[in-house]
Amino acid sequence: MTVRPCLPWPDKRLRTPAAEVAEISDDIRAIWTDMIDTMDAMPGVGLAGPQIGVMLQLAVVDASDKRDRRIRMANPTVIDASAIMNEHEEASPNLPGVFAKISRSRGVAVRFMDENGLYVRRDFVGLEATSVQHQIDHLQGKMYFDRLSKVKRDMLLRRARKAKR
Repeated sequence: MTVRPCLPWPDKRLRTPAAEVAEISDDIRAIWTDMIDTMDAMPGVGLAGPQIGVMLQLAVVDASDKRDRRIRMANPTVIDASAIMNEHEEASPNLPGVFAKISRSRGVAVRFMDENGLYVRRDFVGLEATSVQHQIDHLQGKMYFDRLSKVKRDMLLRRARKAKR
């Protein structure tokens, strides 16, 4: 089991879009395993490569109650999104101590390369959909608080600085 450290905000890698994965290799599978170990240690329901300094479009998600539905994704892309929105409290281990209610599509269809190197399409709903969208944002160099108004984002970042002291 390898738990990797999460990059602290404002590390510039958190603002850098990740590179596409060309193929699934044993190295990629090992990174996914480390990401799952790291996600479980947080504890969280998802993790993207850039959060731990891996600048590849890799993400893991498990929003199940029993933590038994590990989803490994490379190059995930939302191909369809519900017009119905849900609000969930979101946070990030890269900026500990703060969270915010974020509105995202209740359901999404995502195309990604799975652990076998095959592109698949999968539908996600509820917390799983929120987590997938959150991870895809990370892969594009975005943080959850970028979805807040400037006033709310500034307040959240001020609270984070206070929590850090």
